[in-house]
Amino acid sequence: MANGAKDKNTHAAPELDEAQAAHPTHDPGHGPPPEPGFWRKYVFSTDHKVIGIQYGITALLFLLIGFCLVMLMRWQLAYPGEALPLIGKLFGEANMPDGVMQPEFYNQLGAMHGTIMVFLGIVPLAVGAFGNYVVPLQIGAPDMAFPKLNMASYWVYFLGGVVMLASFFVPAGAAKAGWTSYPPLADIETMGQTMWLIGMLFLITSSLLGAVNFLTTIIQLRAPGMTFMRMPFFVWAQFVTAFLLLLAFPPLEAAAIFQLMDRLAGTSFFLPSGLVVSGEVLDVAGGGSPLLWQHLFWFLAHPEVYVLILPAMGIVAEIIANNTRKPLWGYKALVYSVIFLGFMSFIVWAHHMFITGMGTTISAFFQVTTMIISIPSVVILSALFISLWGGSIRFTTPMLFALGFLPMFGIGGLTGLPLGLAPTDIHLHDTYYVIGHFHYVVAPGTIIALFAGIYYWFPKITGRKMNDRLGKIHFWGTILFMNGIFFPMFIQGMAGVSRRLYDGGQVYQIAEPVIHYNEFMSICAWLLALAQIPFIINFFMSLKKGEKVEANVWKATTLEWSAAPSPPVAHGNFPKLPTVHRGPYEYSVPGHDRDYLPQDEAPTVAVER
Repeated sequence: MANGAKDKNTHAAPELDEAQAAHPTHDPGHGPPPEPGFWRKYVFSTDHKVIGIQYGITALLFLLIGFCLVMLMRWQLAYPGEALPLIGKLFGEANMPDGVMQPEFYNQLGAMHGTIMVFLGIVPLAVGAFGNYVVPLQIGAPDMAFPKLNMASYWVYFLGGVVMLASFFVPAGAAKAGWTSYPPLADIETMGQTMWLIGMLFLITSSLLGAVNFLTTIIQLRAPGMTFMRMPFFVWAQFVTAFLLLLAFPPLEAAAIFQLMDRLAGTSFFLPSGLVVSGEVLDVAGGGSPLLWQHLFWFLAHPEVYVLILPAMGIVAEIIANNTRKPLWGYKALVYSVIFLGFMSFIVWAHHMFITGMGTTISAFFQVTTMIISIPSVVILSALFISLWGGSIRFTTPMLFALGFLPMFGIGGLTGLPLGLAPTDIHLHDTYYVIGHFHYVVAPGTIIALFAGIYYWFPKITGRKMNDRLGKIHFWGTILFMNGIFFPMFIQGMAGVSRRLYDGGQVYQIAEPVIHYNEFMSICAWLLALAQIPFIINFFMSLKKGEKVEANVWKATTLEWSAAPSPPVAHGNFPKLPTVHRGPYEYSVPGHDRDYLPQDEAPTVAVER
């Protein structure tokens, strides 16, 4: 390791010099660079930290909007056909006459909830915000490799979000064909579907720009001594995530263009011949295949699950190492697992399509690959659990959220296994069981981890710490009510209740024994909204009145804490670019006064780990 690191150092140093030339920081001979104006500093900034904050604030707003949409849906599911009190009439006669939700509006809310939460909320927060802000700091880079491309990535994402929200105001409202936009229904939908496709093109382009930037930055701009095996696990998670974005999104971008052509130019990539709509044969060129869309969509959408979860795992790993005061157990196993998991995520997509009539051979192939991909996930989760063993655990607010992530993701992962096997998936397909499984991965899993990251890195961004008491109230309310929403979905799903019912299953006899859970889940959803109030108060109050803390408040070992002030230096990050001397998690090393050794601290004695 020592020799390998030395060799790497000799290669990394000149690369960093080039980066410094591209992004000048402090030049002792000529003084600091001129201060940019308001628009260049806060709006069209090329500083990765400002862009990260822009991504973070925008994504949190979209998460709030997406959550509000589903709270409206939960009213309809809990009390089908009853008028929504107080605010029901605000949505117009077309959507909610006399406050009663129409089926078409319910479908709009469902499609846009999924789209907003995944593509406008969680991914931009996990990758755009945390990745942009933290990765350059953790690898000792002065900025991202392509700052202007970085700025363009944010504004293209923002434009995509505006187009998506604007679709609610076009004739017949937003897209109604679900977040998966399956043809042929999506091909013959109203104008909102066209807006959805245009919005997706912006969002995909933004992701591709970001992915190229992350890969180049991590490969080219690591500080001297920062070998690949000295990178924090969070950087590895973002590295693999960038590969997934770069390779998985282009097929969906092509598919979105094809569907746009079907809708606007008279093609029929996804429209078969002889399609009957409202009793009449649809006049199309014909010969298209709706299944082609499903293949292209899921080729992206399954790796997309790992785009959501890998950064979350990276955040949790950082917090667990710091708060147990010991190295991550099995660091190399974690790294190899995340790489293998990224590779395997490209060959499991068709387990979403067992009921499309695929042959037994190809079905068996995707069942096997789906079982195989669970192995690295189990390795990662087990390593994080084992890391707790024997640790001197500090139960800080970020650590509570990180600990909450472990069993929640475990439930999400284990409940996915029956969906990866055709005999059980055929029974459970399109039921609430699928919704419960997916949401345990994404909500009590990923979103809990993202909250952990916000509490953990807030002092680095602002120089102030968030209030612990409010943070712990936020944690317990969130974890309790999230389980109250999603766990009963497994019960409803196993009873066979479909997830696409406007009345929650009221007209079906099979739903009768379990339909009462709808009201319970809805109340939990509204209480979950109330549980976010302490977080919102804490967030804004801490910006002005939070406890001022030192640069390395958590006594951490990684560069963003040990080598950069809080907040870091604008356009350059570090007062002096660091050199890395050791791995990322040197906690409780025997023979030292402190229980942590920062990566950039020069060794006083030979320590070989």
